[in-house]
Amino acid sequence: MAKRKSAKPQKADGGLGENVHIEGAGTVVNEAVTDILKNNFMPYAMSVILSRAIPEIDGFKPSHRKLLYTMYQMNLLTGARVKSANIVGRTMQLNPHGDASIYETMVRLSRGNETLLYPYVDSKGNFGKAYSRNMMYAASRYTEAKLEPICRELFDDISKDTVDFVPNYDNTMMEPSLLPVRFPSILANVTTGIAVGMASSICSFNLKELCDTTIALLRDPQHDVSQTLLAPDFVGGGYILYDREELGKIYATGRGSVRVRAKYSYDKKYNCIDVTEIPPTTTAEAIIDKVVELVKNGKVREVSDIRDETDLNGLKITIDLKRGTDADKFMQKLYKLTPLEDPFSCNFNVLVGGHPKVYGVSELLQAWIDFRLECVRRRLTFTLDKKRKQLHLLKGLSKILLDIDKAIQIIRETQSEADVVPNLMIGFGIDEVQAEYVAEIKLRHLNREYILKRIHDIETLENDIADLEKTLASQARMKKIIVSELEDVSKKYAAARKSEILYDYAAAESVEQVEIADYPVTLFISKDGYLKKIKTANLRMSGEQKVKEGDQILRSVECSNKDELLVFTDKCQVYKARVNDFTDTKASALGDYCPVKLGMDEGENVVYIALVQQYKGYMVFAYENGKIAKVDVSAYETKTNRKKLLKAYSAKAVLVQAEYITEDTELVLVSSSGRMLIVDTGAIAPKATKDTVGVNAMTLKKNQRVVSFHHYHEGEFEKAWRFRTKNLPAAGALPGANDIAEQITF
Repeated sequence: MAKRKSAKPQKADGGLGENVHIEGAGTVVNEAVTDILKNNFMPYAMSVILSRAIPEIDGFKPSHRKLLYTMYQMNLLTGARVKSANIVGRTMQLNPHGDASIYETMVRLSRGNETLLYPYVDSKGNFGKAYSRNMMYAASRYTEAKLEPICRELFDDISKDTVDFVPNYDNTMMEPSLLPVRFPSILANVTTGIAVGMASSICSFNLKELCDTTIALLRDPQHDVSQTLLAPDFVGGGYILYDREELGKIYATGRGSVRVRAKYSYDKKYNCIDVTEIPPTTTAEAIIDKVVELVKNGKVREVSDIRDETDLNGLKITIDLKRGTDADKFMQKLYKLTPLEDPFSCNFNVLVGGHPKVYGVSELLQAWIDFRLECVRRRLTFTLDKKRKQLHLLKGLSKILLDIDKAIQIIRETQSEADVVPNLMIGFGIDEVQAEYVAEIKLRHLNREYILKRIHDIETLENDIADLEKTLASQARMKKIIVSELEDVSKKYAAARKSEILYDYAAAESVEQVEIADYPVTLFISKDGYLKKIKTANLRMSGEQKVKEGDQILRSVECSNKDELLVFTDKCQVYKARVNDFTDTKASALGDYCPVKLGMDEGENVVYIALVQQYKGYMVFAYENGKIAKVDVSAYETKTNRKKLLKAYSAKAVLVQAEYITEDTELVLVSSSGRMLIVDTGAIAPKATKDTVGVNAMTLKKNQRVVSFHHYHEGEFEKAWRFRTKNLPAAGALPGANDIAEQITF
């Protein structure tokens, strides 16, 4: 009889070699979810917030700071340009996250990319363009770079103990934790970042306005920043649509949005529009794609051609117009329908002292002033200590002047080198530091002329030390230093605004509404997701409604061509559209297929189409598990032109049926067992959250489910009280022989 083999546990060494042991390998440990989040996710989240995505008070993220400091160490502030690949390689000593990410950072900081209003990298070669997604930057081996002159204001004081230095990731070298910037760089350039649970989006301001505002705050902390800081300024130019209330909100809270409008010119000779400046939040390709889409959908009929004519002279989008088109009125239309007018959302989230906080402009500039005051204090302290040490040495040297021959004699007659310093200390009554300094003086300098020349500096040093001590004791004097630095920065680097401020502008709010014709139509909605729109006036002459084989018309509704539609799908999504988006047709046509018309995801199907006029009323969702959700339809209203909304209803249970109601009504729930329950929707509290799971309405036994619902009609049941209940959930009742409820087929 064969011997039975016993199963032996195999070592889970993963092929690591002999005598290799991994503690805990192959074991299952039960751990609370809260502990996993605390021990694993929270450190990651804090790392992203503090060391990656959110800028600090000097205006830089760690990746920016490491790159710029490396370039400074490579003497690229004054030297010639070097290959970008060399810079990237050196930066990896501080930032070991791959050359690709480092080079992308350099590209964004470069002048050639045109991302920043005040770039920090002087670039040569193809660095791409921020306003084009197709104009990609060349590889780092083909481009060259150095630091821009403005970087002097970032590093000028860095060797004077103005900021702390910390070890790099492998403790082989030191790097600055912050840069001692001489101007509020945090507001000088656009900075965006997405962290865990928070984000940052800071717009840029004109440097002269920024320096003037900071100076005004230094002199008067209660200064109204809106008086000197007129509006944001973007590198791409365009028009800033001045909204006093919205700007005031941004200045006060750090949150809000600035609307930026493209700048164009009309060429009468060729009957075309040349767009030369666009908002910072879009690209030339996105604008062209949107215009083409509008032309295809019939919303824009004035365009004969559109093309990108960008060249070495800069951005240029050319739109050829049809004869008789008013260019200005047409652009007002495009401002509404395309990204040619786009908002820049502001979220002034900044790290100060290791803590993220959303600052208003005044508060943020005050935080920068506090930071700069500390830098100035540390610089003055460093200079003071250095001068004190120098003064101490010179005072020792002055004692040598009294008897140079004695000093020479002491050194000559001392037998041991180690005794030179002690003997000088005893001979002249000086300390060890002074004696060491005297002993190191060259023989040629041991003359009266040299020593007198050096001693002459004692009075100057004493005056300097006294002045430095007074400055350190007076915050007002330190503020004057910062004011002087800001005035110098403004004089050197300030330039005219690139974004023009429009105080009086024509709003394009109602352009789209005007263009949509208003006439009565009738919609026919089929089971398979076809929507047929027929003018009500033509409906009398129409014959039988044609449908696809196996399909059927579920319902028809009369409405206006300007009404809106909410198209719910089986992927818990809703697509927003206008009735006008669908083409007028005849009864003999199938109509528009909604999944294709609305650009739905593959395999996504329509479950319900709601006709909404003023976003009043409720959406009612019934689920197989007996729950009903009532969502205020205003939850689906958006201020932007978003066409697709996620989490339109709950995905935690199978949706049976959905319906839009303008007012509360009674619904009859039908279960798979044949039971029916009358539910008053007024008893269900409406929710603003679209994907709410709802409330329990119908009690179900095992393997039972809700299969449908319909509106209750008076007289539907002989004894309607049997199907009603005061409290939910309830099981309902079985219809009797005399009840005329709809026949349910299972």
